[in-house]
Amino acid sequence: MTLTEVASTSAEVGATRSRLAKVDALAGVLRRADSADEVEVVVAFLSGAPRQGRIGAGWRTLASLAPSAASGASLTVGEVDDALTATARASGKGAAAARAEVLGGLFARATAGEQAFLRALLTGELRQGALEGVMLDAIARAADVPGTAVRRAFMLSGRLPATARAALDGGAEALAGFGLELHRPVRPMLASPGTSLAEAVESLSPCLVEYKMDGARIQVHKTPGRVSVYTRTLRDITASVPELVALVEQLPCHTTVLDGETLALRDDGKPRPFQETMSRFGSTQEEQIAALLLRPYFFDCLHLDGRDLLDSPLRERNEALRAAVGDHLIPGVVEPTQEQAEELTAAALDAGHEGVMVKGLDSAYAAGRRGKAWQKVKPVHTFDLVVLAAEWGHGRRAGLLSNLHLGARDPDGGPPIMVGKTFKGLTDELLAWQTEEFQKRESHRDDWVVHLEDQPVVEIALDGVQSSPRYPGSIALRFARVVRYRPDKTPAEADTIDALKALRN
Repeated sequence: MTLTEVASTSAEVGATRSRLAKVDALAGVLRRADSADEVEVVVAFLSGAPRQGRIGAGWRTLASLAPSAASGASLTVGEVDDALTATARASGKGAAAARAEVLGGLFARATAGEQAFLRALLTGELRQGALEGVMLDAIARAADVPGTAVRRAFMLSGRLPATARAALDGGAEALAGFGLELHRPVRPMLASPGTSLAEAVESLSPCLVEYKMDGARIQVHKTPGRVSVYTRTLRDITASVPELVALVEQLPCHTTVLDGETLALRDDGKPRPFQETMSRFGSTQEEQIAALLLRPYFFDCLHLDGRDLLDSPLRERNEALRAAVGDHLIPGVVEPTQEQAEELTAAALDAGHEGVMVKGLDSAYAAGRRGKAWQKVKPVHTFDLVVLAAEWGHGRRAGLLSNLHLGARDPDGGPPIMVGKTFKGLTDELLAWQTEEFQKRESHRDDWVVHLEDQPVVEIALDGVQSSPRYPGSIALRFARVVRYRPDKTPAEADTIDALKALRN
């Protein structure tokens, strides 16, 4: 398949707001793939995530490539994939020059349209709308298999290209071959915002209510002689968290997969700032590890001593969890009365945590899904939004990037939809950080606004939303203020415009 076919499909998908039209276009190009390997490459390209991950060449390197565009299309997706593999493998002295040579040759063979597509793909700017949910629907349609089978396989594999390959190469039977595999992380189950504690408890009863901790999500896999620890984005951080590995090695079980939170505590037992916990995930320095020890709190068990529990109700998984982790549970109450739920919420807030989680005891583990079976209840509404741009400040904030332009995720795969601005809640430390960081991420600027190409996710607290024609989302945030940045999340994991609009209702 030529790169032009993929680039044209990307443009077609980006030109429509119709989810059905996006799915049709993507399914069509997947059916035309010549081989199972080519299916993987096409899915990776159209999802905006090359199979090689980071290739070691950033925006500046790509901007320096200015060969004349080819007059005709000749590049195949296989050739492009091979070139990206060669670029990613370049290392040591002369690696930068080697990457530039490979990419320069690639761009010299590309047409103008292909060059634009490649730049967008390699800088993370490919917003043609083939987000995860849209691509999963397209894979199901192209392979003529149930969407539920595709989603379950993806939940267990964690990889879109591999899921697509199985679906188009082997159909439903191949998809059914994906199972829970120790040391291959499973996409985590997600929670939806609850409107109130009383309503959440009533709607999910029989239920479990437990602390909503201000920590970082972890998934732990244990087999004899081996422990692996993953983040919510399925990144392996085992080498950075030796104290968690040592603790899990001592748990009274042979094999297990656990879901939980980890956080660093202050001397008084309250959680340290979220950013301090996250700073540990990239460090293997003994001094930093010793100065900031992490403690795990587990809340779910997906496998225990040879038995997979994904499809078991939470009641059974909770019993297995208690057997597996002993005292390392998140505090909670099974089938609480309303009074007990309120007491637990007060205790969670008093301990410095965010609120509580309410979970239906009859629910299975819906990995990768944000359903109603888990609901988070906090004293204030918080949403994870995308920072689209930032304005230069005035007065005391002159010379600093201050007022943030905030966007919510489009559930149909379009670019983030702007829903408001805020400069509240920004500490001097955050102002200094974002002023430096945003200029590294900028795509362009005008007189007073720096627009971002690599857009971070920020957690925003707000009192509500209201209808407003001022922003493209037709809503505006009420009393929005910054809580913290979320380096553990990507724009694809931000909250949707629909979630915000539900708050208005």
